Amino acid sequence: MPQSHLEELEQMRAKVRAGGGEERIAKQHGKGKLTARERIERLLDADSFVETDMFVKHRCSDLGMDEVEAPGEGVVTGYGTVDGRQVFVFAQDFTVIGGTLGEMHARKICKVMDLAVKTGAPLVGINDSGGARIQEGVDALSGYGQVFYRNTLASGVIPQISAVMGPCAGGAVYSPALTDFVFMSKGAHMFITGPQVIKAVTGEDVSPEDLGGAMTHNAHSGVAHFVSEHETACLGEIRRLLGFIPSNNLEDPPALENHDSPERLVPEVDNVVPLDPNKSYDVREVIGAVVDDREFMEVHAYYAENIVIGFARINGRSVGIVANQPRILAGCLDINASDKAARFIRFCDAFNIPLVTLVDVPGFLPGTSQEYGGIIRHGAKMLYAYSEATVPKVTVILRKSYGGAYLAMCGRDLGADQVLAWPKAEIAVMGPEGAANIIFRKDIEGSSDPDSVRAEKIAEYRRGFANPYVAAGRGYIDDVIEPAETRVRIAAALRMLESKRETRPPKRHGNIPV
Repeated sequence: MPQSHLEELEQMRAKVRAGGGEERIAKQHGKGKLTARERIERLLDADSFVETDMFVKHRCSDLGMDEVEAPGEGVVTGYGTVDGRQVFVFAQDFTVIGGTLGEMHARKICKVMDLAVKTGAPLVGINDSGGARIQEGVDALSGYGQVFYRNTLASGVIPQISAVMGPCAGGAVYSPALTDFVFMSKGAHMFITGPQVIKAVTGEDVSPEDLGGAMTHNAHSGVAHFVSEHETACLGEIRRLLGFIPSNNLEDPPALENHDSPERLVPEVDNVVPLDPNKSYDVREVIGAVVDDREFMEVHAYYAENIVIGFARINGRSVGIVANQPRILAGCLDINASDKAARFIRFCDAFNIPLVTLVDVPGFLPGTSQEYGGIIRHGAKMLYAYSEATVPKVTVILRKSYGGAYLAMCGRDLGADQVLAWPKAEIAVMGPEGAANIIFRKDIEGSSDPDSVRAEKIAEYRRGFANPYVAAGRGYIDDVIEPAETRVRIAAALRMLESKRETRPPKRHGNIPV
């Protein structure tokens, strides 16, 4: 090939790789942000990135766009590896006309989405965009629609991960919302309508950070699952997450060589959980003791903290953990906790990740705000998600499990394959105190010493009903175990369930109570 052709190719590549130019790149760095290409370099294994559609150009000639050059069309697309496993990626380039999405920008994204589905590889989208390219009008809206459509088709087929590392506004927010996990670095923003529009329409005065910052969406809206101090840390956490999940729905999660014996006893957990059912503790201490090497990647750590979800490994294999958190709202289930858990359960079921449920729940949170907000509908999501899940399901009742929440936390009747309980577990329609006050109300009121009689009746109820042996006697619990055996028994149950197969009636899809 003539040298001039090779020189021309290299010049064209260099022009695209330069993005919006040195000045705009410096401005990006001045905001503490990486460029699109720098983000991809930090996400993927060294020298593994293969770029696609480098020379794509927009076709818009309206409103002066015929004179606008947009190297790479404002988005970098391609594929590479994370820990040797193939991953597809797109990263919007804010240095090129603000990373705005137009027809060809969307087409580049759609192409890597299609390739990810065809090859069964995860997709990571890095969002940093001014939104729809106004000059392209309905073509830009069509582009968003095509992306959303593919997000939906890919759901449950390949893992989809979004990273928000800059502005993400208007229609742009819905693609991340359709993906499985949303990461945000501090300084990034997501909102449907910005502070200026809200001020004009409603009179509310709110800053971009309060309206759509990383902590707003991690702690209040629940839109985002992870928050990082800076972009490099965020990209590192995405790499970590990919290590827990399979590449697609036909594969099992990656298994690691395990140096933490599945026969290891965990006597420390008995000291973590107080005997008094009204005293709190941090369930993450129990999780840490039970899983391999105390490594637990919590999901939605700042949202609906009364339930804890996340990924860990037991005997080298990935598991999804769902656990009540007695430190917050006594571990009650409420609207947000139900939504948080249900979506996580469904992700694990879609991608062949066994579920381990740790139960210490006094019930659903009472109150008019919960009832008016639809706790019945939201709580039903957990019932639906657990019932629908066909992956191995192991449940351990640590202390108390009352009422409908006993079922919602994957009881035997919702398809749990193994249900274990600690000796101090209390399993009943309601707590002994409430039950005794109702059942023995006349005895208590008619007594000359109501307090003494109440205490006696509570103890009587606890002995007769609020213990694991009644449930075990009816086969609802497979075994009552010593707390120190918890890791050993979970590991044994998961080994036994490795070959589990379960079929359901054929149907187009169920109708989860959204």
